Amino acid sequence: MKISILLPYKENYSPEYPGAVSLFVSSMVKISKFKKTTKIYGSTDYKSYLTKNYENISLKKGIFASQTKQYINNFIKTQKSNVDLIEIHNRPNYAFQIEKLNKKIFLYFHNDPNTMLGSKTETEKIKLIELCTKIIFNSYWSKNQFLTNLPSKYKKSQKLIVIHQSINKKNVNLSKKEKLISFVGKLNSAKGYDIFGKAIIKILNKYPDWNANVIGDEPREEFSFSHNNLNVLGFKNHKEVLLNFEKTSIAVVCSRWNEPFGRTSLEASSRGCGVIISNRGGLPETITNGIILKHLSVNSLFKEIENLIVNQNLLKKLQNESIKNFSLTNNHISKKIDECRINNFTIKNLNKFKLTNLNNLKILHVTNFNERHNGRLFYNSGRRINNGFIRLNHSVLELSDRDIVSYSRNLNDFKGSKKLNEKLLEIISNYIPDLIVFGHADLIDNETIKFIKKNYPNTKLCQWFLDRMDGEWIKNKDRFIKKIELMDANFCTTDPKALNFSKLNNVYYMPNCVDQSLENLEIYKNKYFKSDVFFAMSHGVHRGVLKKGKVDAREYFINKLIDITPNIKFDCYGINGNQPIWSDDFLKSLSQNKIGINLSQGKSSNFYSSDRLSQLLGNGLLVMIDEKTKIGNFFKKDEIVTYKNLSDLSEKIIKYSNDNYARSKIAKKGRDKYFKYFNSKIVADFLIKKTFGVNKKYFWEKII
Repeated sequence: MKISILLPYKENYSPEYPGAVSLFVSSMVKISKFKKTTKIYGSTDYKSYLTKNYENISLKKGIFASQTKQYINNFIKTQKSNVDLIEIHNRPNYAFQIEKLNKKIFLYFHNDPNTMLGSKTETEKIKLIELCTKIIFNSYWSKNQFLTNLPSKYKKSQKLIVIHQSINKKNVNLSKKEKLISFVGKLNSAKGYDIFGKAIIKILNKYPDWNANVIGDEPREEFSFSHNNLNVLGFKNHKEVLLNFEKTSIAVVCSRWNEPFGRTSLEASSRGCGVIISNRGGLPETITNGIILKHLSVNSLFKEIENLIVNQNLLKKLQNESIKNFSLTNNHISKKIDECRINNFTIKNLNKFKLTNLNNLKILHVTNFNERHNGRLFYNSGRRINNGFIRLNHSVLELSDRDIVSYSRNLNDFKGSKKLNEKLLEIISNYIPDLIVFGHADLIDNETIKFIKKNYPNTKLCQWFLDRMDGEWIKNKDRFIKKIELMDANFCTTDPKALNFSKLNNVYYMPNCVDQSLENLEIYKNKYFKSDVFFAMSHGVHRGVLKKGKVDAREYFINKLIDITPNIKFDCYGINGNQPIWSDDFLKSLSQNKIGINLSQGKSSNFYSSDRLSQLLGNGLLVMIDEKTKIGNFFKKDEIVTYKNLSDLSEKIIKYSNDNYARSKIAKKGRDKYFKYFNSKIVADFLIKKTFGVNKKYFWEKII
């Protein structure tokens, strides 16, 4: 991976007076996996550099020319080679100019985003989220500043992450710590130097065996504090600062302003100091153990310093715990950055963890759970699949899209889809799913899905589709295809090869599954029946009743079958004026029949069936199905009955209606087979594994 790192204009990348960004970048690049393929670009007047892989961008001076614009343009000219990633530090406005390179961009914030050119407004922030592959903040405080006033759908974007700054810790000999108090930083009121100065004079007067060192300068603001035990040392290089912290017992960082992170307190902690900080910005994130001032004042600071001087056990405890619990080391942070780089460039590495550990996923299942139908349509495939996810011990959050739409329609949102899409993004921002599963979720906009893919790149997406997509149902195919390119995997209950999809690499056949909580009858055990043959259909599950004037071709087939099959009692619903039946009424009628006919609309299509097959076979009926569907390929002859034509079906109905032993034996074997290979747990696992790219062959895949 080739990486170009762009520093802020005039950031000093030199051992002589280096900037905080330069210190961070140089320490990370030295131990990165990609140190040999990383180049750092900047503009500094110094001739010595922190690392060798630095290129200084030369600029021509002009009266009216923008040096910053020239700096960016000259950088762009250097990127003609094949660069994989550009990392911009602390200058969000640079990203808008570099966009033209069409490269992946990481943007690092080292300061408050709300004060920086390019990230002050909501519009700028949203554009940055859309433009950048990752936006990396040096503290949670900085990230929260960026999120101020942003729409909620952006607030949990996986593009926005926190990676703290770092320093290698040193296990100093705490017994050699001196009676020394240190202040390091700009000597101005923003850093609280005036507060420190007044407090430290009082401390040194009261405890003359203690000393204080002040490291830093500030030509624009002058404070003069004088004491025999106070050493104002001026600017010191980074090595000298760390050496000072090694002998310091108490370090003070009492900023007034909201420090985005606070490198001084981080470095003091890494050298075993007892650290006192103000509760400003990201400062609390820089220490694991220390004193956080409740009130920032001279008296408050004096009391906390005095408490550590007087209470030596407390001071030693803080020093020990600072060293022991310090975790923000260069190795740790560099590894996090490298992992972030890898995870955004190679699918193999992105899924490395998930492919080996697909346990305890967070799954958001978006489909029609039919709440508004008050239990009439409880027995449906969406619930079966959902139960499968739960049986696999995953965390599952359901979103019933059709119910949301139904309850949300108004004059401003006629279809209710606007509310649905907003609600989906709100849920994702709170739940952060590993996998989103869409089932017939037609009113989820493609733009919403694109937003999810951009802002939650670690979240996988798939869709399942049960309806027919051949012949006169071509509109269903259009519904399926609409999202197909946006999904990591697509599943349908017809053999994809029979549907002539242009691409089959991520389209899979999915059988209708059974679930032990829904298909729990064992009808083959029954000895007394009301009828011989059960058949049910409807003019639409959501309608629930017959539609006047509508005729289904299956009615002709069933009526002709009744005519040529004498002495057989048929129990039919949804035809000849008999209304469809649902839920427990359906199961009660089912249980009083010997044989179930599985007959789908239209001509037979390879391996297609409605989910009625699950209900018939899963509840222990002897099922008869047209051999042209090829579903019989999944079974042996003593597990299901297939028929060639109407007369063949009639003969087999007569035969098995009168042979209770053979009928019940086949029905039991068929049910056992279906539960063994097509249960909800297996089908749910199939959906997950294929979506995450796991190469595993399932029973039905070996047959189709």
